[in-house]
Amino acid sequence: MIKVIISDKQIKITGHAMYDDYGKDIVCASVSSIVITSVNLALKFNAKALKYTKQKDGLVIDILSEDKITKTVILNMLELLRELAQKYKKNIIVNEEV
Repeated sequence: MIKVIISDKQIKITGHAMYDDYGKDIVCASVSSIVITSVNLALKFNAKALKYTKQKDGLVIDILSEDKITKTVILNMLELLRELAQKYKKNIIVNEEV
């Protein structure tokens, strides 16, 4: 299962959806597309908006800027991930830390 953990200034994405075999998994491909496109877009507008770290089992995104474009891009990314989680409940979960 892919786990998306959202905290105040950080988003952690870990795991594998296990929807299909590696390389054929549409849920993993969707998450990758959503996240990579969103990170690249935010960095295109503000190179210092985010910092991301690839880890063995995922990605950590640190949100460094509170500008309007960065907020909009991140909120859109999270909404797309939540929509995916609604459709594929066994494969992806999105949680907010309080």
